[in-house]
Amino acid sequence: MAREPREGRGRERERDRDGDELIDKLVTINRVAKVVKGGRRFAFAALVVVGDQKGRVGFGAGKAKEVPEAIRKATERAKRGMIRVPMKEGRTLHHDIEGRFGAGHVVLRAAPPGTGIIAGGPMRAVFETLGIGDVVAKSLGSRNPHNMVKATVAALSQCASPRSVASRRGKKVADLFGPKREKEAPADV
Repeated sequence: MAREPREGRGRERERDRDGDELIDKLVTINRVAKVVKGGRRFAFAALVVVGDQKGRVGFGAGKAKEVPEAIRKATERAKRGMIRVPMKEGRTLHHDIEGRFGAGHVVLRAAPPGTGIIAGGPMRAVFETLGIGDVVAKSLGSRNPHNMVKATVAALSQCASPRSVASRRGKKVADLFGPKREKEAPADV
């Protein structure tokens, strides 16, 4: 079975079961060692983020004796654990959120159009594969790529659209935001 050629650095386009085109980004690759009687046995650990750029994203880690096999395992795990994230206007988050995993702590904020992705390396990979175009993110605590990706995905899984919040509360979306105020006319002095 022939694979499609890679596009860009660390990206590969594939189709999933639903027919959506998936993009995977290699976040990090690490050489690890197991100490045995005769010395050290080396292997490679890969962290991959997969998304369809339409609101679905997942991450996976894989380990193998060869780099391509580690990447393949990580990609398969990422595809199995994808989550759907509601996006505002298809470009940003609905509200600000915080996520934690281990010592990793991330703060994600919605941004106005034209802001772009303002985020560190591992978080940027998550946003690019997710399809978010405007977001401001800050990583606090751990700089470990695994913890940063897991904290980012944990934060994104908490994200809720106004429609889902309204249905959960049994209200209309307009009731969530309250009545619109009209500009008051200045009093004559």
